[in-house]
Amino acid sequence: MVEMDVIGIKLAQTLVTAALDKAAADYARPICVSVCDAYGFLLSFARGDDAPVRSVAISQGKAYSSARIGANTDVWLSRLAESNFQATYFCDPQLTALPGGAVIKSASGKVLGGVGISGLAPPEDQAIANAIAALAAKDSTQ
Repeated sequence: MVEMDVIGIKLAQTLVTAALDKAAADYARPICVSVCDAYGFLLSFARGDDAPVRSVAISQGKAYSSARIGANTDVWLSRLAESNFQATYFCDPQLTALPGGAVIKSASGKVLGGVGISGLAPPEDQAIANAIAALAAKDSTQ
């Protein structure tokens, strides 16, 4: 088993397709999904048919934030609330703590990237993001 150290375009596209399929199967509603690399740069994106236009930038922000912070956005939101901090304190206007972002890590814990989901209720977005990040982690060891 060889662990990969980056997310390639093929895997990113596979993850986007898997997220769209999961949203359709589990919630019967369209989403926007973004996958980025460890630096937060977009690798793959799709807006499902009739997904809200506002969700385009939101999904990208969630993927970016997860990769840059190294944590899922729902976890980061909790940390911010506990510390009484705001995301703006980090001097990066692209960061968001909206639930629906999940960090993609290798089996050894290295941050490989992030996935962002937008278009559903926050817990639903996060559930899909978590599932896709887990799928990516599994794929990174093959």
